[in-house]
Amino acid sequence: MENRRFDERREPEIVYSRSVKAGKRIYYLDVRKARNEDLYLCITESKKRQGEDEFPQFEKHKLFLYKEDFAHFTEGLQDVIGYVQQQLGTIEERQEWHPEEENGEVEEQSEATPAEEPEKKKSLFGFLKK
Repeated sequence: MENRRFDERREPEIVYSRSVKAGKRIYYLDVRKARNEDLYLCITESKKRQGEDEFPQFEKHKLFLYKEDFAHFTEGLQDVIGYVQQQLGTIEERQEWHPEEENGEVEEQSEATPAEEPEKKKSLFGFLKK
C-alpha cells in the first residue's frame, strides 16, 4: 500500500527550468506540474551567505505563480519596469560576478574589439517586451 502522507510531501515534478545568474544571486525559473496536471511557475531566489561556521549557506525565497495570474503579473511587471526605466533612463546590465575579484585576485583579461565580444545575453524580462 502506498504511503499517502509521503506522496503528498514529494516535490512537484519540474518539467522545464532555467537559471539566471545575477551577481551574488541566482534566480531559478521552474515550470512545475501539479498533482492535477496543471502547470505553474515557481521562481526561487537563492543568495549566498557566509555562515557562522565559515561554510557558505544559501538563503532561498520562493514565489509561486499560477497560470490564471500570468497576464496580471506580466502587466504589473511591465508597468513597474517601465516606471523604473522612465525614472532612471538607460539601465546598464549587471556585470558578471567573479568571486575571485572580491578577494583581490583579479585575473588579467585581454581587451576584445566589439566584433570579438560575445553576443549579449537576452534580458531576463525580454519576453515581456511587445
